[in-house]
Amino acid sequence: MGFGNSGEPQVEQSKHVEFCSGPCHAELILQTLNTYRQSGLFTDVVLLAGTEEFPCHRATLSANSAYFRAMFHGSLKESRQDTVKIPGISPCTMETLLNFMYEGKADIQEESVEKLFQASDLLQVTVLRDACVEFLEKRVNHSNCLGILGFARSFFIQSLSERCQALVFRDFAEVCQHEEFLLLSQEELAAFLSSEQLAVEREEIVLEAVLKWVHHDAPGRKGALKELLGLVRLPLLDPVYFFNKVETDDVIQDSRECRPLLLEARKYHVLGNEVRSPRTHPRSFTGLSEIIAVIGGCDKKGFTQLSFTEKYNPETTEWVSAASIPGYSKSEFAACTLQNDIYISGGHYNSSDVWRYVSQLDTWVRVASLIKGRWRHKMAALQGRLYAVGGFDGLDRMGSVERYSSFSNEWLPVAPLLEAVSSAALVSCGEMLYLIGGAVNDFSNTNKVQCYDPVENQWAYVSPAPFTLRCINAVSFNGTIYVMGGLMDKIYSYSPKMDVWSEVAMLPGSVESCGVTVCNARIYILGGRDKSGIGIDRVHSLDPSTGELTEEPPMSRCVSYHGCVTITQHVKR
Repeated sequence: MGFGNSGEPQVEQSKHVEFCSGPCHAELILQTLNTYRQSGLFTDVVLLAGTEEFPCHRATLSANSAYFRAMFHGSLKESRQDTVKIPGISPCTMETLLNFMYEGKADIQEESVEKLFQASDLLQVTVLRDACVEFLEKRVNHSNCLGILGFARSFFIQSLSERCQALVFRDFAEVCQHEEFLLLSQEELAAFLSSEQLAVEREEIVLEAVLKWVHHDAPGRKGALKELLGLVRLPLLDPVYFFNKVETDDVIQDSRECRPLLLEARKYHVLGNEVRSPRTHPRSFTGLSEIIAVIGGCDKKGFTQLSFTEKYNPETTEWVSAASIPGYSKSEFAACTLQNDIYISGGHYNSSDVWRYVSQLDTWVRVASLIKGRWRHKMAALQGRLYAVGGFDGLDRMGSVERYSSFSNEWLPVAPLLEAVSSAALVSCGEMLYLIGGAVNDFSNTNKVQCYDPVENQWAYVSPAPFTLRCINAVSFNGTIYVMGGLMDKIYSYSPKMDVWSEVAMLPGSVESCGVTVCNARIYILGGRDKSGIGIDRVHSLDPSTGELTEEPPMSRCVSYHGCVTITQHVKR
């Protein structure tokens, strides 16, 4: 107290005298409390972990743990007991927990971290629980990520689970070399193999992993081989590797259930992308992609024939130029793929030329010419051979059909059509050819569907189409044929097995002479001409499983009467 000029006493502002404050003071108190705990001084409850007793202070336990706070502050019987049993926690883990609750420090070790997490999770000591998660996240590596992943999933630790899973997907080739990989369950391994996030440079890595896992316990695991081998893209294995590794593996060869998978791979190695299944679709990280190739056609006004070849990658939405057809500016030719190469035949002015685009070399080469020049015809691959069907020779619709063998580089005639047509849709499906609709003369179209059996070398009619049109196109996917074009505003499907037609989807605008192909399990519709006869650049894709139509980025130019096919190529990532 002081005195002013008036002589009256004045009250000074109070001051805090700090001898030991803040963290220093709190740490000193906690250390003292822990000393009291260890010596049993002032304790009011005993925790029993296993056979060991731990005298503690209810207030300290409640301040650290929601579990103890609910126990001691509620009406539970433990709130009145002097001794409380804590099940499932070892004495060593309990000591670590109590040291943390009393002093805020814990000695976390790799061999005990999981038990410490479980204990802190049970007792709701959230700070320690989170510290255990952070400890594990920093120590995830190729040798332990699968074990930690299983632990994280069992306790729903999302951040830790995501870190482990990302490492497995990114470095699968390395992870499967370690002991933990062999301890995976069939379901866990199948989940990894079926994910598009699996980053492998070669499909051979996936097969090696499956065989390693199966052979670790062949008697007990051979029953899982069919499912796991079905998740390997066997058709995309190098053919020599397939012959040396798959065809000589005793467990695979002894499995009758796996034979259809082997047959599919063998057929793909011979027939190329004529064989389609989920196993022929390249993984995103292998460097292989399904690419749409657009060849030639007419410009926007339909006056100029184009010689361009362009490739479109639906995954990146990028267009890339490819080798142009040498001296070949024609339209209304036929185009299809055989063994992952592109073939085009005929075209305007009654041409008999046939060119082959070697996809791995980006080069066009001339092959054997058609027996008869034709245009407005179609080609399709069936059982490793090409079929050129129908068309127009400048005077009449053609009923002749030719078959090409790349082995002999020769075209030979086969059974003619039941009815000559041009501008029809042609597609192979279920080891048969289907010719749908088309023009029978300058003024009339047909709705007839002609089916060719290559074994019997004969054509037969099946159920007619629900439309009578020309300038249409068709593709097949999973045993179903999809037809569009002809200025229809609908997409139709035909089931050869049921011999039934159905409506699939509505198009936003009618189109004819468009390009249609299957890529990445979707049906793509590219370009064509609208009702005004103007070429368009629009692209749509159809999901066959849902019937959902999606508008895609447009083409680089307007085009119609073009070739449109899908090939598989290596691309830079």
